[in-house]
Amino acid sequence: MVVKGTVRDPAVDEFVRYLTVERNASARTLKAYRSALTKIRAHLKGTPWLKCQADDFRDYLFHLSKEKAARSYIRLQFSALRTFYKFLRVRKKLTHDPSAEVQLPKVQKQLPIVLTRHQMEELLSAPLRVKKESAAPTWMPLRDAAVLELFYSSGLRLSELAALDVADVDLYTESVRVFGKGRKERVCPVGLPALEAIQRYRSAAKVHSGPLFINKARRRISTRSIWLIVRRYLRFTSIPISISPHKLRHSFATHMLDRGADLRSVQALLGHASLSTTQIYTHVTVERLKKAYADAHPRA
Repeated sequence: MVVKGTVRDPAVDEFVRYLTVERNASARTLKAYRSALTKIRAHLKGTPWLKCQADDFRDYLFHLSKEKAARSYIRLQFSALRTFYKFLRVRKKLTHDPSAEVQLPKVQKQLPIVLTRHQMEELLSAPLRVKKESAAPTWMPLRDAAVLELFYSSGLRLSELAALDVADVDLYTESVRVFGKGRKERVCPVGLPALEAIQRYRSAAKVHSGPLFINKARRRISTRSIWLIVRRYLRFTSIPISISPHKLRHSFATHMLDRGADLRSVQALLGHASLSTTQIYTHVTVERLKKAYADAHPRA
């Protein structure tokens, strides 16, 4: 995808092809990186990539700071830029990466919001206690229940959940095969309530092969549809409506650690490449313990 009104950049086109073919990057990553490089290119006002200096990118950083861009946005822009320059070096088009000399602002890590176990029970039970929408097929509440159960049971990403096929769920081993970021395959255990919910839905909807979760037209459900499912049932709980579907993944990880799971296991289940990404959930658990201590101990 090329941003409308921009001139095509052969070097960026080649970079995007490399990300697609050799790195198996997601469509979302491709779009974000191309957009970032297009904006940086526009700021450079014609300076060729191979002739850019560190000061050119410091100037771009100053421009973003002046525009009050979020630190996370700034780091995403430079992540695209540095990956691009690494690609140029691998292709032996230059020997020095000027973007590496630019010191970026640190992003303050925020603790992820998680649902309590009581809130999760409220949400998981909602599809079967809420009145069905009049135009919806009779199997749709069963599908919604299965979506929520599997989401929480295995801690999948939204995109991973939508991409599942019937063949990816193994009832014998009680597991699901997932293709995560970069098409990396992993196998996640699935709890009995989720497996039973999937079976009830499949039987009612007569889903025997192909996409696991389907819409009214019997095509694969979209990530946006799953987002809307979560939003719909949140209205029938005491949970704030601002809670996003990703919070189910956060809740999965935190509840696992709360009950004694080791960090490496949770890392593998979530499909995190780095342990440091998973470690934020340990801070959540510590904060929850501190709160419980402060609320309950007479001399806290």
